[in-house]
Amino acid sequence: MLEKQVKRQRRHNRVRAKISGTNKIPRLCIFRSSKHISAQLIDDEEGKTLLLINDLNLKLKKGQTKVEIARCVGEELSKQAGDKKIERVVFDRGGYRYHGRVRALAEGARQAGLNF
Repeated sequence: MLEKQVKRQRRHNRVRAKISGTNKIPRLCIFRSSKHISAQLIDDEEGKTLLLINDLNLKLKKGQTKVEIARCVGEELSKQAGDKKIERVVFDRGGYRYHGRVRALAEGARQAGLNF
């Protein structure tokens, strides 16, 4: 298990070397555990988290799959980002492959109006 975490962290470092968030265009960073998913908008220039959303804070229906929950997290993130007048973000997949829950979160955020 430790080797998987190390490999993911290496992939994440590779991605982070290429992208950075600003106050106008923050970085959308995703963390995915075996049970939950969270996303945050980060201003790397000041080192501040502008917005944090996870599935524990949302009112969800029972029986939803993890992919459906991730889509709801993405939609809610986009709505709250719109309230803070954030329209564009830089997507940071966190070293995870772009499929499943990560993809669902990204698509939910796009459909709700966030531009990548």
